[in-house]
Amino acid sequence: MTHTARETVTIRNKLGLHARAATKLAKLSHQFDAKVSIVQGEQKVDASSVMCLLLLASGKGKVIDVVAEGPEAEAAVAAIAALIAARFDEDQ
Repeated sequence: MTHTARETVTIRNKLGLHARAATKLAKLSHQFDAKVSIVQGEQKVDASSVMCLLLLASGKGKVIDVVAEGPEAEAAVAAIAALIAARFDEDQ
């Protein structure tokens, strides 16, 4: 049985999903036994790829879905959603 989890979040930091934020998200996605994707509109990208994340050009206020499949899907989605909610640990 495949575990799947999904959560809709809003990019809240001033600079959006820029290089440093994308790197944090990609590194975090590698920590779980799950395939994590980010969905924005019709685009779906691998969350473990910084380049793919940057191609989304997700600015402040963009709504994205964090989707994961695998044994640790729920934990992966929760951790990534928390990182995004915390503005990638940036001041703004």
